[in-house]
Amino acid sequence: MKTKLTVSAFLMGITLMLNPLQAQETHETPQNQASSQTQETPKTKEARPRLTIGGYGEAFYTRNFYSDNMYRYSHAASYTDAQGHGRIDLPHVVINLGYDFGKGWSMGSEIEFEHGGNEVAVEVEAEETGEFEHEIERGGEVALEQFWIQKSFGKGFNIRMGHVVVPVGQTNKAHMPTEFFTCYRPEGEFTILPCTWHETGISLWGKLGDWRYEAIVMPALNSNMFNNANWVKNGSASAYEFRVANHLAGALRVDNYSVKNLHLGVSGYIGNCFNNDIVTNAFSESSPYKDVKGTVLIGTAEFDYKANGLVLRGNFDYGFLSEANLISSWNKNQNHQSFSPYPRSMVGEKAIAYGGEAAYDLFRPMKSINDQKLYVFGRYDYYDSYIPSALTLTDYQWTDRHVMTFGLNYYPTDQIVIKAEYAKRFLKEQYNDEPSFSIGVAYSGFFK
Repeated sequence: MKTKLTVSAFLMGITLMLNPLQAQETHETPQNQASSQTQETPKTKEARPRLTIGGYGEAFYTRNFYSDNMYRYSHAASYTDAQGHGRIDLPHVVINLGYDFGKGWSMGSEIEFEHGGNEVAVEVEAEETGEFEHEIERGGEVALEQFWIQKSFGKGFNIRMGHVVVPVGQTNKAHMPTEFFTCYRPEGEFTILPCTWHETGISLWGKLGDWRYEAIVMPALNSNMFNNANWVKNGSASAYEFRVANHLAGALRVDNYSVKNLHLGVSGYIGNCFNNDIVTNAFSESSPYKDVKGTVLIGTAEFDYKANGLVLRGNFDYGFLSEANLISSWNKNQNHQSFSPYPRSMVGEKAIAYGGEAAYDLFRPMKSINDQKLYVFGRYDYYDSYIPSALTLTDYQWTDRHVMTFGLNYYPTDQIVIKAEYAKRFLKEQYNDEPSFSIGVAYSGFFK
């Protein structure tokens, strides 16, 4: 049976290569290529627009009933009665553009403005004898999150080249605000993994029956950017005008949709991260760093179930970093320039995150308003971004956290959601717990 399936898939691929018009039927947009909830092949053969325009965005107000002062963990007793503060944020505003060139060729792009983007201006200061000053007026980031060219040979085999989302973990696979219930992205994965993780590389993906696969070759992470608060999350960042790629890495994802209303997925990553920077070092035979590779291994598993107004989701992520004690020593002791982007931080040998959420649509029994949804939900997350090796004496117990979240999601349409939640982060007893309230609005969809 397996041999017959392999031969059939091979013959189908040859047929589609010889018939480019048929290969056009597989088309994946920048937005739905990272979504586990979107069908990747059309249910009908109606002509779709060659140009697609879409995006998503979020706007939230949060009241933190605790201090986020940098010393709140090292001097916790001093911040027991802190009043906290409020904040208004635009976590992500994204514009998607896609185009189908025909004959199986297409492109996709996504530009993201995080926290409102950044505003920089040159001003003439009247009080300083007309001096020109370069001022930062608003913090934030602007990033090209996707830009790829794709050749489709059929739904079973596609090649994507360029800047792509790395779908390791549940949140990277489904990161639009209409795909999770919390106001901000689920905290565990968002803390220890790059999110949204995007890299320039080559991706092979396809769907065979109830299975979808994706394999990516890309630059490896940079261990100089690792830290105790976020494990390898910042390792995908680059302060340069290019991405350093002394080492390459690989990621693999497999999803299954065999059971009605249920999605199961696993993903993984492997890559050597040490000496993967613009400044490389040649170590002597006696150096303890001579054979350090800093291999990062990440494995994730997830599920989501949707039926009869009920939604259940869960995820488990586990990561391992080889030679973490030596990498920590290197990061802490190197005489970097004061303006370098390196955090000079310890990094854990392991990191873990798991969580789950359950929601029910209160409007489900009301037929008169079945085009709207009102979900009441609860979510639990546990994560630890710093689990040291046995050879490392330094421990940071504040990285061990539990989070409980309860709230409402109101959907006037499938593309718009109004969210409200109360969350509380529980730390070990020597630290202060961190409660907060958030409310805001978000959307995701295609306009053309």
